[in-house]
Amino acid sequence: MKPKKLSHYDEQGQARMVDVSPKAETTRTARAHAFVRMKPAVLKALPSNPKGDPLEVARIAGILAAKRTSDLIPMCHPLPLTHLAVDLAVEARGIRITTSASTRAATGVEMEALTAAAAAALTVYDMTKALDKGIEIQDLFLLEKTGGKSGVYRRKAAKS
Repeated sequence: MKPKKLSHYDEQGQARMVDVSPKAETTRTARAHAFVRMKPAVLKALPSNPKGDPLEVARIAGILAAKRTSDLIPMCHPLPLTHLAVDLAVEARGIRITTSASTRAATGVEMEALTAAAAAALTVYDMTKALDKGIEIQDLFLLEKTGGKSGVYRRKAAKS
């Protein structure tokens, strides 16, 4: 089996933006994940944060970041997002972030879902760092994607 070639490099090894103009516009979706690990004391203080509700600010940051992904990641195409959601859940050890993105385009929307998760996680950190500089952003990854030539991808569950 021939190894896959990275599409963001031309024959001379120079970085390039992939030409997606020959590709069909199809519905494409992606879901991503991030986790912000924090101490129970920081979690307990979330409702009384003087900067505002960190979870709502993080939701908005994730949405805004996804819309600007092509401004942040050099080879990403600007995409017309048809849907973007950022869900944040408080758990015993931190905040679980799950994002979902949709578009009808000639290229996938994985980077927008990942960018939303990363920006939401960074915003939670920013709004809570005064309580603990040791907060960790962990497990940023793609959960699934649909559409396009490569079809459906679903991340396998981690083994315990």
